[in-house]
Amino acid sequence: MDIKIQTIHFEAGEKLQDYIQKRVSKLERFCDGIKKAEVSLKVVKPETAMNKEVSLRLAVPGSELFAQKVADTFEEGVDQCADTLTRQLEKYKEKQKNR
Repeated sequence: MDIKIQTIHFEAGEKLQDYIQKRVSKLERFCDGIKKAEVSLKVVKPETAMNKEVSLRLAVPGSELFAQKVADTFEEGVDQCADTLTRQLEKYKEKQKNR
């Protein structure tokens, strides 16, 4: 799976990028047909709590899955998006199985 990380209004550190790579690659356990993942990280102005916006888009055969969350930290947002996409992948696999 190809994982692209895009940051808006800041530079992501090596530690954050490694965390995202590891967390997103775990989604392959639920569906082995994932072609690519696009992670977009954005700091929402003004500088307050809950100002980190994370969006995660997965390209799977015949469809595209998307989740977007706003959280206190990017790690928390990535976790929430991954959990949401886990449920979406399970539904996607169930639909594929029933065809």
